[in-house]
Order: sequence, then structure tokens, then C-alpha cells
Amino acid sequence: MNASRAQLRATDEGVPQALSGWRPTIIGSGQYGYQWQDTNGTNRNRNEATLSLQATQPLFRGFRTVNSTRQAESIVRAQREDLRFAEQTALFQAATAYMDVIRDTALVSLRRSDLKFQEEQVRASKDRFNVGEGTRTDVSQAESGRARAQSALNTSLANLNTSRAIFRQVIGIDPKNLSARTNITSLLPKTVSSAISIGQEEHPSIQSSQFMVDAAQFAVKTAEGVLLPSADVQGTLSYNDNSLPGVSGGGITKSASIFGRVTVPIYQSGSEYSVVRQAKEDLGRTEILVDVSRDSIRAQAISSWGQLNASIASITAAEAQVAAARLALEGVIEEQRVGQRTTLDVLDTQSDLVDARVTLVTAQRDRVVAAYAVLSSIGRLDYDNLGLTGARYDPTEHYRLVRDKWIGLRTPDGR
Repeated sequence: MNASRAQLRATDEGVPQALSGWRPTIIGSGQYGYQWQDTNGTNRNRNEATLSLQATQPLFRGFRTVNSTRQAESIVRAQREDLRFAEQTALFQAATAYMDVIRDTALVSLRRSDLKFQEEQVRASKDRFNVGEGTRTDVSQAESGRARAQSALNTSLANLNTSRAIFRQVIGIDPKNLSARTNITSLLPKTVSSAISIGQEEHPSIQSSQFMVDAAQFAVKTAEGVLLPSADVQGTLSYNDNSLPGVSGGGITKSASIFGRVTVPIYQSGSEYSVVRQAKEDLGRTEILVDVSRDSIRAQAISSWGQLNASIASITAAEAQVAAARLALEGVIEEQRVGQRTTLDVLDTQSDLVDARVTLVTAQRDRVVAAYAVLSSIGRLDYDNLGLTGARYDPTEHYRLVRDKWIGLRTPDGR
């Protein structure tokens, strides 16, 4: 985000650069030297000093200043939308990293509970074997289930460590006291058609591509301005001292001049025509990219909406699966106690329950992430819509400070 903000600040400088076409150019020059001359045996030597100051004020540049300024302003607006897109991308990555930590923390808890259950099954199997009510096969099956549970726990712990590292990378702090509660669904549109419509109007990618079309149109006009006449006023002050030794007065010359100048281009090697054609091709390309952006955002809105609905349906199914698997496990355990079920039946039913709970936790995570994806696809995953409370970056502040700046090497922040 900071890199995108710096890129926008650099883009802001294009406007004062374009506006400089209205401003005068002032050049000072000076020279000092020694001259020796021999004419028919007569030697002359003298010191010569020259100072001059020249100022040129543009009056008309074939509308190039106007059009290049508008082009630069359109590029700044496009870059602001690119920054908004970068901010939305960062916020979506943050939401995803946040929910990944919550999911993986829950999965570690499930795997630990499963390992504890498997260890209890191993203990019970050994007790039954010791009193002659079980077999060595039952003990081996229980120990296999425990090893499988331990392996699954190790994998879950590794996934949790990865999620925590990504959380730190994206958000900048270690995850602590995370809560899955969110009001994100209240910010979503009611239908997929509404999501598509909002995205077409508000998504920063589409807005940026439209501003780039404006910039390309002004680029064509700027290129065409090279073919038009230009006019300026030029004033010059000069001082020349080439006095001879022993001669007073007359070697000093002072002058001042002011001229109006009109330049009419007739033929400039043909490159200017190529530049105009190139600008028109670039305009055509940017117009195509608007349609590409629209199609891409429409596809994203439909895809994320489908993922949201799928995750909601998965939650309903997983909740029913968990309830059924829990009842089944309780029944199988009771049947095992009276000898109607084997240890393998208990382990298989426990595995079904754990899988159902994993599916439920994953679906709950997917629902929240999909909701953020929908909000991102319509261009509303931003500071205002989320109601964030942190410091807000104003992308126009730097622009206002540099737009009309005539001179100065330091950036507004003092660099």
C-alpha cells in the first residue's frame, strides 16, 4: 500500500510538469577570456567579458499545454483508482489471513480432541484385552487410529504456523484474541444482479481504465498540437566588454531586445505524424481495456457470489452431518460396550465425525471470505464502507501541495 501511495505521489508530479508549458524560461550565461591578435605586425591583446540574460514566455503552443495538463490530470485520477484497488486487495488479503488463522486454530483444537479420544480408545482396548474381552487386533486398530490422529494434528499445527506467519506478513502484528463475529453480510447487495450492477459502476479497475481512455484522448490532441503554429515572446539583456589596453570607453557594449516570434511547422522529418498515429492506436487499446475490465469484474462478481451461496449451503449440510455423526458415534460406542460393534466401527464413526466438523469449520471460514470477496468484486471493500477507525490516507493532499509549485527540490514531506 505504501508503494502504491508513493507511485501516486510520483504521478502527481506529472501535472506541474504539464503546467510548466505556461511558464517562462529564463537563462543566464556568461563568459570571460583572453584574446591575442597579430595584424600586419601589430599585436593586440585584450580581455573579453560577456554577460547575457534571456527570458522566453510561451503564448501559444498549439493547445499542447492545455491537453497535456488534462492528460496528466486523467492519469492522476486513474492512479488514485489503482491505489483504491491496491487498498482493497490488501484488505481482502487481511480478511483472508484473519479467517485462515481462526479456521486453523479451530482445526488444531478438533485434532487435539480427536487425539485425546483415540488415546482413550487405545487405553480401553488394552483394558479389554487384559481381561480377555478383546483381541490384539482391537488394540492394533486403536493404536493405528491414534497414530493417524497424531499425524493429522501435526499437519494442522504446521498449517496454523503458516497462517500465523502470513497474518503477520499481511497485517503487521501477531494474531491475538481473534473473533469470527462479523457484520460483513449486512454490507452485501441483495442479489447477484445488484452486485454486477454496482461493480460495473464503482469498481476501481473499471474507473481507472475509463480515466486512462480520457488520458489517451488528450494524448492524441497533444501529439496533434505539434503540427500547429506556436508563438512566444523573447527578451534579452546583454553586456559585452572587449576593451583594448590603454583605450578607455568604447569597448563596452550594452544591449536589450524584445521580440515576438511565431513558428509555423512545415515538415519535421515525419516523426510527428507517426507519434499521432501511435497515440491513436494507444487510444484504441485503452478503449478495449475498458471492456476487458468490465467483463473481468462481472465474472468476479458472479464467481464470488456463487462461492458465497455454496459456502452457505455447505454450512447447512455440514451442521446436519455433524449432528448425525455425533448421534451415530454415541450409538456405536454403546453397541461396542455390549459387544455388537468392533473397535474399528468406533474408529470409523469417530473419523466421520471429525471430518464433518472439519468440513463445517472450513465452510464457515469460506462463507466469511466469500462475503469479503463479493464486497471486493463490487468495489466497496474500502475504508468508508467497512467503517474502519485507523488513520485514513488522503490521496489528494500531496496533489494540492505540488500542483502549482513553480520551484523547489524538496518533497512536501521534507525529503
